[in-house]
Amino acid sequence: MRWIWIDKFTEFESGRRAVAIKNVSLAEEHLHDHFPGYPVMPASLIIEGMAQTAGILVGEAGGFKEKVILAKIKRAVFRREVRPGEQLRHEATIEHLASEAATTAGKVWVNDELLAEIDIVFSHIDNNLSGLTFPKENFVFTEEFKSLLRTYNVSTKKP
Repeated sequence: MRWIWIDKFTEFESGRRAVAIKNVSLAEEHLHDHFPGYPVMPASLIIEGMAQTAGILVGEAGGFKEKVILAKIKRAVFRREVRPGEQLRHEATIEHLASEAATTAGKVWVNDELLAEIDIVFSHIDNNLSGLTFPKENFVFTEEFKSLLRTYNVSTKKP
């Protein structure tokens, strides 16, 4: 089972920028366990939502041929907690894209309020220089992740 930390894309500019939303709901079990009696969305899961938003953007730029993994969180600054009932908007922009890696800049918003800034480095692990080999199948971009992008493409087509 793979956890998905974004609900859908609302904007997608191939090779450049993506926007995804995540509705935070009290129905999510992790909110009950993080701080019992005071449910908040864990910052680590907000980072993962940005990693999924930016990672799909980077992967799509290469036609999902590369296995793109989070290599480093360059920066993660949070301004407050997120409570159930709020909606997160992850905005990711590719800053640099090369055959072996990519860097992205991200901002997370709640309504018009800047919640977090999250900058991530991704590795294209098949093109890394470590000499390691990985399975041929793309275990990063499963059908679950690709379906998020297809849902955006379907919702933006005019009838």
